[in-house]
Amino acid sequence: MQCHKTLSLFLTLGLIISSCAQKNEVIIKTHQLTETIFMLEGRGGNIGISIGRDGVFMIDSQFAPLIPKIHDAIKALSDKPISFLANTHHHGDHTGGNENISNLGANIIAHDNVYNRIKNNAKQGNNALPTITFNDKLSLYINGEQVMAIHFDNAHTDGDIMLYFTESNVLHTGDVFFHNRYPYIDLNSGGSIDGYIGAVKKILMLIDEETKIIPGHGNISNKKEYLTFLTMLQDLRGKVLTEIKKGKTEDEVAADTSLSKTYDDLGYSWGFINSEKFRRTVYKSLN
Repeated sequence: MQCHKTLSLFLTLGLIISSCAQKNEVIIKTHQLTETIFMLEGRGGNIGISIGRDGVFMIDSQFAPLIPKIHDAIKALSDKPISFLANTHHHGDHTGGNENISNLGANIIAHDNVYNRIKNNAKQGNNALPTITFNDKLSLYINGEQVMAIHFDNAHTDGDIMLYFTESNVLHTGDVFFHNRYPYIDLNSGGSIDGYIGAVKKILMLIDEETKIIPGHGNISNKKEYLTFLTMLQDLRGKVLTEIKKGKTEDEVAADTSLSKTYDDLGYSWGFINSEKFRRTVYKSLN
C-alpha cells in the first residue's frame, strides 16, 4: 500500500513539474509591424499591441499564467499603462489573461456575445468580463489613429471581431484567419463555414496589398496570403457540398482524403485541426 502511495505521489509531482516546465518554456516573442504596432507571440492567440501617448492598447490576452511574461514584454515597449484590452472572441487562449489585465486597470472591449459567454464560464471571474461591449461596429480613437472594431456574424464563433488600425494599415483578424493551416470553426459557439467565408470576403474589401495582418494563429501575413486562405475555404466548401449532394455521409466525407489533398500536401493540417476534422466540420456546417 505504501508503495502505491509513493508511486502516486511521484506521478502527481511529475505532472506538476511537467506543467511548470511547459509554462517556463514559453517565450514571448515581439514582432514589430510599424513604429507603434507590435505582435506578441507566445502560447495561444497572437496578441496585438499599439503604443503611444494614450497608453497601451492590447488585443487578446492568451493564458493567465503567461501574463507576467506578457506584461514584461509590453513594458519593454512602453512605460505607459494598458488602457484597453480588446477580445477578438471568447475562447480561453484569447481571453484567459483578461482578469489579470483588468486588475492592472485596463478596460476590456468585446462583442455582446463574448460578454455573455465569459459570464457563463465558471472558470473565469467577474474581472474577466468586458466593460465595454457592442453589437456591430465600434471606433476607438487612440494613439493618434482610429481603430475600427467590426463584428462578423457566425464565422469562427458568434462573437468575432476584427480590428483595423486605419492609419497604420494593420489588421488583427482574431481567429478568422489561421495562417497556412486549417481553421477551427466552433460550430457549438455559432460558427459556420459560410459565415467564415463571408467574413473573410468582407474584410478583404477593406484592406490593400500593403496591409500587414496579424492572424489569430501563425505568422504575420498580408492580403495575398489571406486571399489564398479564402481560396482554400471556398474550394473545400464546394467539394464537400458536391459530396453531400451525392448523398455521402459525414463519415464518408471525413475519410475521403482526396478532397483536401492539395492543402494537406501544403501542410495545412496541424495538431488541433487535421484535415479529417476540418472536412467533418465543413460537412456538419453545410448539412
